[in-house]
Amino acid sequence: MIQRSYLLVDDNPEFLENLAEILLGTEAQVCTAASGTEALEEARKRRFDAIVTDMRMPGMSGAEFVHQLRAFDTEVPVILLSAYAADVQLRDARRDGLLAVLSKPSQIPRLLELLGKARRGGTIVIVEDDVALAENLTEALNAHGLTVCTAGDLQEIEKIGVTPFAALVDLRVPGGPSGEGVSRVRARFPGARTVVITAYAHEAREYDALFTKPFKTPELLERLEAMYAEQGPQ
Repeated sequence: MIQRSYLLVDDNPEFLENLAEILLGTEAQVCTAASGTEALEEARKRRFDAIVTDMRMPGMSGAEFVHQLRAFDTEVPVILLSAYAADVQLRDARRDGLLAVLSKPSQIPRLLELLGKARRGGTIVIVEDDVALAENLTEALNAHGLTVCTAGDLQEIEKIGVTPFAALVDLRVPGGPSGEGVSRVRARFPGARTVVITAYAHEAREYDALFTKPFKTPELLERLEAMYAEQGPQ
């Protein structure tokens, strides 16, 4: 069994120590950092399977840490802990790709489950203006250890700070004609597989897979799992 390696970031030493002790009990390797600056130094020195960071920390917030992290590591899964569900910085952090946002104090069993499933290089971009659908897909993908970054229109595609292995793209999204989202995703992420999700299948031109709405989420997940496996070891 391959030993997992995690980086924990929090300015609360008691919480940091307790979480590290729990993870060490799972036979994982654990590195801790008391600030975003310290965490960036650790992340530059070694490769982690996943990172857990607090949102509100002195000097550098968790959202800013994730943003700077993505400048040199776009593939590591990140779980963000926040006691403030309505934190305005969460939106910016989600653009940089998160495996999950958990409330603090977090539910340890849920955190351990997510960390065990987290996958490097398992990022998916969702381009969809139907908020409910995007949220449902995000929840299903996160449960499989996949990091998700969403965009509700064409402009938001340009703000994405991760490198996905696949993109789920609705044909009709605000900001341009049908199919423009697919074209922009392919231009921005040439290595990503494109999965079109649409109620207008006859308008689809370029794609690696096509799912007509309403589709069965398990079948979509199965196709994405195959695409992830085709990448080879991460």
